Amino acid sequence: MTGTLQQGAPRLSRTRRLPPWAVVLLVYAATRAWSWFVLVTVARHQGASPWGVARPGYLEFIGFWDSDWYRQIAEGGYPADLPASPSGETLPNAWAFYPLYPALVRAVMGVTGLGWNAAGGTVSLACGAGASLLLYRLFRRRGEGAGLDRFALTCTALVLLNPVAPVLQVPYAESLSLMLLAGVLLAVLRDRPWTAAVLVPLACLSRPIGVPLGAMLGIWWCVRAVAAYRQEAAGDDVAAVASRRRRALSALCRTRGPLALALWACACALGWLFAAWAVTGRPDAYTAAETAWRGEHLLPFQPWLEQSLAYLGPLGPLVLVVLVGGFALALRSRAAVATLPCRLRLWCACYLVYLLAFLFPQTSTFRLLLPLFPLAAPLAAASRSRAYRALLLVGAAIGQLVWVGWLWHWQELPGGGDYPP
Repeated sequence: MTGTLQQGAPRLSRTRRLPPWAVVLLVYAATRAWSWFVLVTVARHQGASPWGVARPGYLEFIGFWDSDWYRQIAEGGYPADLPASPSGETLPNAWAFYPLYPALVRAVMGVTGLGWNAAGGTVSLACGAGASLLLYRLFRRRGEGAGLDRFALTCTALVLLNPVAPVLQVPYAESLSLMLLAGVLLAVLRDRPWTAAVLVPLACLSRPIGVPLGAMLGIWWCVRAVAAYRQEAAGDDVAAVASRRRRALSALCRTRGPLALALWACACALGWLFAAWAVTGRPDAYTAAETAWRGEHLLPFQPWLEQSLAYLGPLGPLVLVVLVGGFALALRSRAAVATLPCRLRLWCACYLVYLLAFLFPQTSTFRLLLPLFPLAAPLAAASRSRAYRALLLVGAAIGQLVWVGWLWHWQELPGGGDYPP
């Protein structure tokens, strides 16, 4: 027994001497292994589906759902005309999906000769690895030196183990989008506008996150501009109109970098809408494709109200208000303020408003909450207890079984179809 402990001690010591990036990648590999186990376990209980036979293998199983849309884009591109029903309603089509991920997988397929599922899974795994490294740097606290920041590692592991984390290794765009979003937020936090400017258009072409990004950067510019204006006002005659104009111009000049980045992000957010318009000739091509699954036109905020009434009755709107108010209070909590810089809290607020304005709430909402990953930090900081943080990680890992077993697993409903993940 003593000999075993003595043999294990050097191994533990060598692990602790690993550079932080290596430890992060080991954690990433372990979380992907768990998600693989979850997917394979559920696949054994999968019956025949629209994508294949019963009991599919791992590669076949990860090709379910929207992966097939991305495959169609990679192999055949986007339609020149929006498909429509005999009554003129727009049918679900590829324009609802952004082009960067299928273009990247198509390139890998051309170089390696791999099929869609294998190439897509490889790209997603690689992007997830990049995302894990950026997440760790984003969560890393100041003053921790060059050693391993265990809090940042816990937060990163929590994101990688969250109930929808299996999507990071299937042929979906989530891992690519998570990597690019983390890169943009990290560049903004470190005041590197040129890096952010390069990453923003890529992020906007991966998933529909451009609008909340533009809003976050625009509001942050306003905050900096007001602060610069007030700084200029110190010692000046506030009653002088000329002085106010001079201060405003000076504040604008001092914050021209953040302003340019915010305007660039807004322009990039609209890029895919204009691309769909240019190809199909319809100004509403993207929004028509995006809302084709719900069978109604885009009406901001209304779907949440209607769904809350449908599922919860007259109390639905009140529950919705309570949830949104609770989210706002959580962003202002001591744990959030202590662990998240203002810009990350602002991103979470802008993304939530975006979801409330444009998302049709359904089972896919769980997956679409992934960009709120900064909230892992205040969640982990709510208690310093190791048992609490271990329980968070274990609970998140078990949640994957629930998400994959309930939503990724396909089982036709009595009325046809199934709930999408």
